[in-house]
Amino acid sequence: MNPIRQSASNFKVELLANFVGTGWSAVMQLASIPLYIKFMGIEAYGLIGFYLMLQGVLWILDLGFSPTMSREMARYSVGLEKAAEARDLVRTLEIGYWMVGVAIGAAIVLAAPSIATHWIKAGNFPVQTVRQAIMIMGLLAFFQWPISFYQGGLMGLRRQVLFNGLKVITVTLSNGGALLILWLVSPTIEAFLLWQVAISAVQAVSIAFFLWTSLPRSERAPRFDLAIVRNVWRFAAGMSGITLTSLILTQLDKLLVSKLLSLEIFGYYSLAWAVASGLQIIAGAVFYVIFPRMSAQVAAGDEAGLKQSYHRSSQLIAILVLPAALVLSLFSFEVLQLWTRNVQTAHYAAPIVSVLVIGSAINGLLQPPYALQLAFGWTKLTLLAGLLSIAIAIPVLFAMTKHFGPVGAASVWAGLNIINMLVAVPIMHRRLLRHEVWGYFGDIGLPLASTLGVAALSRLVLWNFRSPLITLISLTCVWVGGLVTAVLAAPQIRVWILTYITKQKPTYA
Repeated sequence: MNPIRQSASNFKVELLANFVGTGWSAVMQLASIPLYIKFMGIEAYGLIGFYLMLQGVLWILDLGFSPTMSREMARYSVGLEKAAEARDLVRTLEIGYWMVGVAIGAAIVLAAPSIATHWIKAGNFPVQTVRQAIMIMGLLAFFQWPISFYQGGLMGLRRQVLFNGLKVITVTLSNGGALLILWLVSPTIEAFLLWQVAISAVQAVSIAFFLWTSLPRSERAPRFDLAIVRNVWRFAAGMSGITLTSLILTQLDKLLVSKLLSLEIFGYYSLAWAVASGLQIIAGAVFYVIFPRMSAQVAAGDEAGLKQSYHRSSQLIAILVLPAALVLSLFSFEVLQLWTRNVQTAHYAAPIVSVLVIGSAINGLLQPPYALQLAFGWTKLTLLAGLLSIAIAIPVLFAMTKHFGPVGAASVWAGLNIINMLVAVPIMHRRLLRHEVWGYFGDIGLPLASTLGVAALSRLVLWNFRSPLITLISLTCVWVGGLVTAVLAAPQIRVWILTYITKQKPTYA
């Protein structure tokens, strides 16, 4: 069967697999974070936040090859006669990735004393502990570095079920095992990080094995061939620029907060980002299904199927992200208190969460336009938008952080995403899927308006929560009400659900 003519059931299986994998990952992380803080303290969790920031910054060195892998594997899936070329591409990039991983790990280990002494404001936290933790982070970065490369390959080959099965296992071992280590062995940041090193090593080897077994067979062994990289360098170079600008925009606030404010405040900021990033995880689950699909549709010239993929994914992300975002933004204190069982933590982190989730929700809504551009191999617009955003963000972010603290830093993230949606998306539609811009804004605008009405009315009515159980039930009802109204306001998703309920056979081109 031609991959670009997948049935609706196959599409739903891929989407369901991604939601199971990302959903389980989010549940495990959200359940574990309060316990991490309980065992190790907010300062130690600040170090975890520092590593996550560091990991994000290091993706600059990816040079755009992870999304390139996903796109190229999707294109190879349309023409299976190029099996040897596909395997050569994987072998060539694989060797380069592991070499970069060695360099990254060594650099972090060597820089650990300087970072611990001159960058992180440890306060009462022992500097020696900070230095040892950062050195372990170097080893952790070495094993985690190539994982996104192998992930891109599996996603491009549409092995979402396999990848998410591995993800569920590794996330469970990573978080569940870490909690057992902290509880039974040593409640320290060093013990936590060493366990992550062990799990990441197993994950890297496993995902590499399964990518190679998923590749189409060839009569000869794969070989290192730089010439084949030259065939994809333009797209990879564009993606490298996008990766660089994106990482600057998503990590600059964390860098400044970690530098200008205390480790304790940075711990609260990292906690708020852990909540807000859940929305991006949801949108990413849809992105990793539609991007390979759109790439194959572009390669086959299937414009009708491409339009359907674009609008359906836009509506799907809107109904998944917006109800959760509005509940988190309007009820941030209640959510954090229910989650962490700590009034002080909820008090300091709630205002940050309220602002960050707005930016993360809008960023999630921008994933279908982004996937469309990448499917066509057009990276210029996103790159230019990113460079302009950086020029605006650097002076504004510094001033906002100095004068308004972590909430000021968070507001810059929200503002940049709003500008990007209002400016970059209309420009994109002048070239790609022309005359579809108002359709896109309708895809997200109708669910937004309906959900906002439910959430705002609920905020006015619900203000006195007498117990955690009442809080949980009330917030769940608000979320479900917003979800239902969002589905009713999204025509393609509404029809899709109705056809499933009535047992009709929908088509998905």
